[in-house]
Amino acid sequence: MADDPSEPPADRPDVPALPAYVLDPLENQSPERLEAIASYARALAGWKRQAQDSDAAERRESESVDEADVTALAERGISTDPADYDAVPTQGAYITIKETKPGYRYYYWQWRDGDSWKNRYIGPVESTE
Repeated sequence: MADDPSEPPADRPDVPALPAYVLDPLENQSPERLEAIASYARALAGWKRQAQDSDAAERRESESVDEADVTALAERGISTDPADYDAVPTQGAYITIKETKPGYRYYYWQWRDGDSWKNRYIGPVESTE
């Protein structure tokens, strides 16, 4: 029974599933200590979000293409609007150039998805030689 004070909360839909190595030590803590842990966890989550956002911004700044590349894509009839691509978010995605092996350069959409990075192929970078 979820409201039974003799049992800890279990399988509540408003509480995400957590591994036993996190839950087991928490069950032995006082209510005051749990409140302190919850406060720390909220602060830590906020700090981690800021670090992720900063990392994403730095990566975007260092890897995104310049206006000349965007113009070159448009002249080739290749859209630079993320809405024109399946599964590319309209917020946070940017165009980057990746070299898959020496001499093989391609445009990709790139964006952050939680703790990982995702990308979607756009097309080859045409040689300027």
